[in-house]
Amino acid sequence: MSLSTNNDLMVPARTGGYAVGAFNTSNLEITRAIFEAAAELGSPVIVATSQSAITYAGYDNIRCMVENMAEATGVPASLHLDHGTDLAVIEQCLEHGWTSIMIDGSHLPFDENIDATKKVVEMCRPRGVSVEGELGRLMGVEDEISVSANEVVYTDPEQAVEFVERTGCDSLAIAIGTSHGAYKFKAEPKLAIDRLAQIAATVRVPLVLHGASAVPPDVLELATRYGAELPGAKGVPPQSIREAIGGGISKVNIDTDLRLAFTGRVREFLAESPEVFDPRKILSAAIEGMKDVIRSKIELFGSGGKA
Repeated sequence: MSLSTNNDLMVPARTGGYAVGAFNTSNLEITRAIFEAAAELGSPVIVATSQSAITYAGYDNIRCMVENMAEATGVPASLHLDHGTDLAVIEQCLEHGWTSIMIDGSHLPFDENIDATKKVVEMCRPRGVSVEGELGRLMGVEDEISVSANEVVYTDPEQAVEFVERTGCDSLAIAIGTSHGAYKFKAEPKLAIDRLAQIAATVRVPLVLHGASAVPPDVLELATRYGAELPGAKGVPPQSIREAIGGGISKVNIDTDLRLAFTGRVREFLAESPEVFDPRKILSAAIEGMKDVIRSKIELFGSGGKA
């Protein structure tokens, strides 16, 4: 079973009114959790990798894990580069079998972002690889991406139309009020759903929501109960995600919630079973915690049974 592209998964999602989860991975345990949960619920998935995750795990290791698990489970899956900023890394992803590339030029002036995105489209199109562009800037920290509050820029609907037309990108990540990391909001969370509706009504490609982890209270409570220090962590409420999907979002990115679930379950296991020193048993607890999160996301996104 060959890997899908993001286009293969997202175009039906846009037509069907649901979203596909893009779950970030950097190791065997996270990848197992993604595929096992998706197989249980019959959902397609986008397996996302940051540039730092690739540095940590290696191109061949990641591709082989994803290909093997897609084959074993029968889950339609793409292998996606998240927040690509380095053309050398993008080229290596293409050489090593990635099926989707995100070029993040959101930090650049509008015309320079267009030029950078168009260049990546030209690299990817002959290989049949999907390209995600980004217009607008999200606050927060994710791996090597860091944006302060005064650098946040919401996506302009008119610019979004021009951006897609001039770059030829296959999907567009937009900024409507979400944020990277576990500290998304200081006040009541609120997304610019009206702005999303304007963009969705005029942009012809599927739309993407980054920074969408919920920081679930039960997951956060477990991690902090066993020693994690995450004061003030707050995520995007599930109702806001449902509204965003109803407003035209076809791909939702999740990373922080998996990290929190991993951390909480490992801390719990080590505290409750101090005599165990077998890494397989310790990390199996983490897998189950992440699967719980992924199942809840698939149900929230409406992608269950769409494989």
